[in-house]
Amino acid sequence: MAWLYAEYIADELLRTGNLIPPGTIEFRAGRETLALTIYLSDSSDELSGIRVVSSLDEWLSLTTYDHPWETWVRERLADRTATDRRREEASPDLELALASWRWLSGTELLATDLGGAIPSHQAADLGVDESERVWTPAWQLGLPLGHLAIHLF
Repeated sequence: MAWLYAEYIADELLRTGNLIPPGTIEFRAGRETLALTIYLSDSSDELSGIRVVSSLDEWLSLTTYDHPWETWVRERLADRTATDRRREEASPDLELALASWRWLSGTELLATDLGGAIPSHQAADLGVDESERVWTPAWQLGLPLGHLAIHLF
């Protein structure tokens, strides 16, 4: 149930932020990225409504631009997978999270290049050219959407 609750919270945050129309692939990328962040940041494997309010700052920190989110997700998923192997019991929540990660890392979306094409020393002078599009993993588009949704909440 923890994964489904994380997905529900992510969906509500994105809908409340009204950043992108629900039902789009971009919305799904944001929801899945945010759900993974919520699920994997819960060390007790029991999301609770009370903890959600106190977790907003942590989720905001995990989704910031300079946080190594992909590495963090891979490490957390590996830790949880190892825990399941030691218990010799497969967690349905972990299976759903792994499926989400496979989709996020294996699906590429055509999106505005938000920084990869501009050297950091020139970025302040040039701004972002919204017509410059690149193929990017879904999580790289979902991460700033999730961060902004949390910030707007």
